[in-house]
Amino acid sequence: MSDQINTLEELSAVAGVEAVAEDIIARDPVRDELGRSYATGKRKDAVARVWIKPGSGKVTVNGREIKVYFARPVLQMILRQPFQVSGTEDQFDVYATVKGGGLSGQAGAVKHGISKALQLYDPSLRGALKAAGFLTRDSRVVERKKYGKAKARKSFQFSKR
Repeated sequence: MSDQINTLEELSAVAGVEAVAEDIIARDPVRDELGRSYATGKRKDAVARVWIKPGSGKVTVNGREIKVYFARPVLQMILRQPFQVSGTEDQFDVYATVKGGGLSGQAGAVKHGISKALQLYDPSLRGALKAAGFLTRDSRVVERKKYGKAKARKSFQFSKR
């Protein structure tokens, strides 16, 4: 134990404290044997499992093309945002399976998964993705209904007489 402390002290004395901090923070790419990175994205009730690998920019969601599954252009734009921010458009193929929620929540979940997978594939992209807020899970969910209430907070109509 004392050997490690001595070597760390020597390293900090020679190279400065910043060098030690950079060595600790440095991340390695996380890829499987097929060269893919995997991440789970979530938003509202939707959960997306996302795999990315180098390719031509093809996006498949639940076995269908992006234009078929997410027909609205706004949802397609949401899925492209992580690639635009990181400057990696048309460089990765995306395969995603998504369950739960509606289409908007599913698009947000796939976007979150793509962002996490990109930063695992290439850790140098983390700064841009984090600054854009794509690595933060949107934790807003529907509030549960309470007993004695019409909905989560709405009361039944009051009658004085």
